[in-house]
This record gives sequence, C-alpha cells and structure tokens, in this order.
Amino acid sequence: MYSKQGTKAYASVDLESQLAGATPHQLITMLYDGAINAVLRAKIYFESGNIARRGEMISRAINIIDNGLRSALDHEKGQEIALDLERLYEYMSRTLLQANIRNDPSSLIQVSEILTNLATTWKDIEPKKKQANYG
Repeated sequence: MYSKQGTKAYASVDLESQLAGATPHQLITMLYDGAINAVLRAKIYFESGNIARRGEMISRAINIIDNGLRSALDHEKGQEIALDLERLYEYMSRTLLQANIRNDPSSLIQVSEILTNLATTWKDIEPKKKQANYG
C-alpha cells in the first residue's frame, strides 16, 4: 500500500522533528536507544547469516557509540565518571568490532546488556520538569 521510499521519508521527518525538540538529555537517550537497536539487529543478522547487514548494524552501533556518546562526554564536568564512561565506550566499540571479525555473536549480548544498563540509568536521572505553580 505504501512505498518503502515514502515510509523512509516519513520516518526521516519524524526523527528530525524529535531531534529538533529534544533536550540534551533526550538526545543522549536517543543515542542509547539507537545503539541498542543496532546491536540487536546485528544479532538477528548474525542468526540469519546476513553478513553484509550484520556488518552495517555493527558499524552503525560503533558510530553511535564513538561519534555520539563518546563525543558528548564532558570531561571537565564529569571528571572520573566521564573517564570511566570513555573507557566503557572504547571497550564496547572494540568488542563489537572483534565480534564481527571473529564471527562471535555472544559478544553482542554483552554489549547490549551494558548499553541497556547505561540507558536505564541515564533515563532514571532525567531532570524532572518543574511544575507550574498556580495560585
């Protein structure tokens, strides 16, 4: 009923709308969600034997981790936490790359769990919106 091109265009517009109205905290949440999604999709492609798509999804996850999450770290404000996250992001990127090279899908589960734990923690510390005081 709908063309793939039309669906992709709609998804692109929807994503752009979300990005335009997002807070910095929400943008990091989106990066975590995108990385988790890419890793889980890579696992599916591992299972189906689709090596090309598996590589694309692993590359996407590494790109989100390195160029999104790692680059967003504020080492001045975050100090030790930022350094620990830097090391963790580096570890995950390296593990994903090795999983692809060694044809080892079990490593994807480990990275997915780490990302999910980080995302959950990040969502839990979301700044609460101040309620308007009427009266």
